[in-house]
Amino acid sequence: MADTAGTPAPASIAGGFLALGDSYTIGEGVDPAGRWPMQLAAALRREGIDPGEPRIVATTGWTTDELDAGIDAAHAQAPLGGRHALVSLLVGVNNQYRGRPLDEFRGQFAALLERAIALAGGEPARVLVLAIPDWGVTPFAAAHARDPGLVAAQIDAFNAACREQAARAGAHWIDIAPVSRERGAEPAMLAEDGLHPSAAMYALWAALALPAAREALRR
Repeated sequence: MADTAGTPAPASIAGGFLALGDSYTIGEGVDPAGRWPMQLAAALRREGIDPGEPRIVATTGWTTDELDAGIDAAHAQAPLGGRHALVSLLVGVNNQYRGRPLDEFRGQFAALLERAIALAGGEPARVLVLAIPDWGVTPFAAAHARDPGLVAAQIDAFNAACREQAARAGAHWIDIAPVSRERGAEPAMLAEDGLHPSAAMYALWAALALPAAREALRR
């Protein structure tokens, strides 16, 4: 067994990591350790940065307005605080899936991003905005006769709105959409439902988010 007596413990970061979203953040169909926020936190610890156990405010099926209400409910249950060292925001797929208007999404997402920044102590550089993955490549989409080209076009439009607002606010943009398209149909990258990502896919997302998270936490 290796001698770890001289290995320093990861430096704890005050404020913690708050992850806001929907099924892609709560990790529908995977073990808790496989969720991408958990994998990102573990990767940071391996680099000597301890963001603490991520607090996840997310539920499968949530749209932007439902996440907004969910943040209120989570705060009422256990105050969230306003000085998180890292806040992530990934939401919008259910707006697209339900056929909700892009303009409505744009306004609601802007309000959520503003809340995320406030929860990060007013520091947008501590906020990670993740792109919406393209579920149109999945077996679920094929089984339900969904047009992958149409899904892709709609996801692109929603992501363009997210990317624009993240850039304007000064938050980090993490574009996970390409890898979701390139590898999202692979069985190993899917949970049992053929729709949601597996822990292996979430590991790719965590790797994409790691440089921005590292930068935010070393500020």
